[in-house]
Amino acid sequence: MNNLDTFPFPNNVLLLAMNIIYKPSAFEHNISEDDIHYAFTNPYYDGPIEEEEKKENRYIRLGFDRSGNLLEIMYNEYGDIYCIFHAMKCRSIFFHLLES
Repeated sequence: MNNLDTFPFPNNVLLLAMNIIYKPSAFEHNISEDDIHYAFTNPYYDGPIEEEEKKENRYIRLGFDRSGNLLEIMYNEYGDIYCIFHAMKCRSIFFHLLES
């Protein structure tokens, strides 16, 4: 299921290698595309978003950017395609996930 025409994304998303889609909202906290990609592909934690257990297909990854800043990255998964919709410096409410 790699046909992007079947996915509910507007035309203004950016598709890059590794089947990762970056929605415009992923850049709202001024994290660069390269830093998001680095942290996403080198995660220290990956799992469902705890606060939103009632919502399916919402995940969080914690990883360090190229400067060593811990980022929280939230995404949806569609088969082998990841749609990143949020990225920012990790908030303290997620630090406990690093102990998992």
